[in-house]
Amino acid sequence: MIELTSKAPSKIFLTKGVGVHKERLAAFEEALRDAGIAPFNLVKVSSILPPGCDIIPKEDGLKLMSPGQIVFCVLSRNETDENHRLIASSIGLSKPADPLVYGYLSEHESFGEPENVAGDYAEDLAASMLATIQGLEFNPESSWDEKREIWRISGKIVETKNITQTAVGKAHFWTVTVAAAVLLHE
Repeated sequence: MIELTSKAPSKIFLTKGVGVHKERLAAFEEALRDAGIAPFNLVKVSSILPPGCDIIPKEDGLKLMSPGQIVFCVLSRNETDENHRLIASSIGLSKPADPLVYGYLSEHESFGEPENVAGDYAEDLAASMLATIQGLEFNPESSWDEKREIWRISGKIVETKNITQTAVGKAHFWTVTVAAAVLLHE
């Protein structure tokens, strides 16, 4: 019998992958395999990092999971069948200093952006969402470094990071990128 809980997840890990195949679905499956999360039933959720949720390494998270398990995740997916088209999938994460406050995750998919640009955008988006609920004011047009300095000085945002997968499309094949934040219950 499956028992669903309303208890918030206590652990999270980030992962990414890429797949290439003549069939779109098979390319997606290969991307999930590359990310290590293909054997699980993934349920996409919105972008809240639960209060007090520990960020753990992917390898440690996978050890806590069983094939077929229903797993909640924030998933970014992008795909192309265009030759030489650069695609990116990215997850941004922002964790508050106060363990009783929730944080944010963001998904970002793009075309033509290198890994660092897509990753910085996703990270900035997650941090911006957290900053607004923390009452931090800043100019959205400020540079990434200016915003980071405001967040650092406030002491309200303890950590931001991203995980990003890019790939270049190949003629007559589907190329799929995924990035995921996998939420686990103890």
